[in-house]
Amino acid sequence: MGFPSLSQLRHDPLLKDADFRCFWLSCTLNQFGGQVTALALPLCAVLLLHATPAQMGVLAALQSLPFAIFGLPVGVLLERCRRLPILRLTQFTQGLVLASVPCAWWLGWLTIYWLYVVGFVMGMGLVVGGSAEQIFTTFLVGRERLIDAQTRLTATESAAKLAGPGIAGILVQLLTAPVAIACEAATFLFSVANLRRIRAKEPQPAAPAGHPLHDMIDGLRFVWRHDLLRQLAWASGVWHLLFYGYTALQVLYATRVLGMPPGVLGVAQMLGGVGILVATVVIKPLTTRFGTGGVIVLGAALTAVTFALLPLLPRDWLGIPVLTAAAYGGLVFLFDAGAMLFFIPYIALRQRVTPDAFLGRMVSTMRFLTVATAPLGALAAGAMADLYSVRTALGCIAAGAIALTAWMVSYTTLRQVRD
Repeated sequence: MGFPSLSQLRHDPLLKDADFRCFWLSCTLNQFGGQVTALALPLCAVLLLHATPAQMGVLAALQSLPFAIFGLPVGVLLERCRRLPILRLTQFTQGLVLASVPCAWWLGWLTIYWLYVVGFVMGMGLVVGGSAEQIFTTFLVGRERLIDAQTRLTATESAAKLAGPGIAGILVQLLTAPVAIACEAATFLFSVANLRRIRAKEPQPAAPAGHPLHDMIDGLRFVWRHDLLRQLAWASGVWHLLFYGYTALQVLYATRVLGMPPGVLGVAQMLGGVGILVATVVIKPLTTRFGTGGVIVLGAALTAVTFALLPLLPRDWLGIPVLTAAAYGGLVFLFDAGAMLFFIPYIALRQRVTPDAFLGRMVSTMRFLTVATAPLGALAAGAMADLYSVRTALGCIAAGAIALTAWMVSYTTLRQVRD
């Protein structure tokens, strides 16, 4: 699963497919736009609204709450409807709600509660649109080319992660966070128009005979009874609990504790794109050597190391702030590389072992089981940071990540999974 060369791209059968090119373009726009919002939305809260750690925890929790509320019903919906129209509708909704942020700011209406609503709606878009995108990818390219397609999409994510945070930081530094968010709103709306160019006709799924509630229970039962999917769900669920705690405090920690301005923060986070790029290059030889499950465990271990080192960073290392920013960027590199080594084989593996009849329910069930814990992680991290300190909260997240890695090594069979 290496990163393709220019020569390979010219002869890539996927890129000769006009529909895949349209789909890839929309994914690219959304990846770059998502990097802008991932930085600009919390910066709006921290810099413009002076949010507390607890409020940042609530904001992160509301972004993940839709996974717990709508995760299972979405799976039933996606097995009864075409996925492309759903994907377009969710992106259109996300574009409108993001456009409301600069409008509210210019009118003097912007509050932390407004951002709560925006965060919740964006989370809904990720639940519905993200699941629809995964399933539509399988339809568009077929199972035999799914890994190749995932590689292309991950390469796009690498480029977005490499350039996106820097662009976001500069936009926030020069034009303010609301203007940066307005730029992403435009990318969502353009993506909707671009997706209309796809000519492949997705067949209308046959209406399942069972009741929707029965289908949801079947999805849960299928995942729980499948030994591999059950282990993946536990591992990813705990990982997301810790990750959303980290997400709630990341911008607050970088700006207030480490003293990094938005532009410097954006440039430091660009190293995450390098980490994703490195992961796409090394994942194939690592999978050959350690197996698919072994790479998943390795990815979890790398993120645990990052969590452990993050709260140890000084504000002005040796009296030179740029050294702190460089160290922070190095940890972002390590974390994103580990996250990609965890999730690329995780996503491919769970879809490989699932029959078509359960694919929609499996995706939504796994997303529900693995991200339903995220609001608790965000709220707990914000509350702990308010009671004690941001560094203390990050230290607890690190302890949890180390324990998760130890459990995956000692008490699961993931290391033995070759494919």
